Amino acid sequence: MKQAVFIDRDGVLNELVINNETNDYEPPHVPEDLILFPYTFEILQILQEAQFDLFLISNQPDYAKGKTTLENLKMVHEKLDRNLRLEGIHFREYYYCYHHPKGNVPGYSFECECRKPKPFFIQMAAKRYFIDLSNSWMIGDRDSDIECGKAAGIKTIMIENPQSSKYRGSSKPDFTAANLKDALEIILNKK
Repeated sequence: MKQAVFIDRDGVLNELVINNETNDYEPPHVPEDLILFPYTFEILQILQEAQFDLFLISNQPDYAKGKTTLENLKMVHEKLDRNLRLEGIHFREYYYCYHHPKGNVPGYSFECECRKPKPFFIQMAAKRYFIDLSNSWMIGDRDSDIECGKAAGIKTIMIENPQSSKYRGSSKPDFTAANLKDALEIILNKK
């Protein structure tokens, strides 16, 4: 059985982007807007060297909401994956949910099984890769990330990114951290 770290993307690995129309912080909609935090590569390399399998789990509802194209979202992902691979970082799987129950794009606007806080992707990864959930982690910056980890029975760390603060407050994470660097210290100290 392997240990794993399940990581939310936006606000954890990369910066959120201000939407000037809504004055809200959102995920990047085009590859040029994907800006990784300066410590992201180093922290992921350390987790990888510590024998954790890495998984990314991200809700990406902006296509369902009509804010960007699916092609743009896939190009953002391709840029992320390419940059990680250049640094020798290998995620076992990337799991993206493109649905939203209040979307307006047919075929993507419904209550799905894969959208966090549902633990669908964690459970799928656990079965496929023989993950020891009791010794695994979920890192995210929203209540939905923490609730997803809790529902799957893994330890949780809330990243207290000020730009996503309005999406926090109702969950009870096992730990809180200012950023991914602080989360790494928690994980290594509890290993």
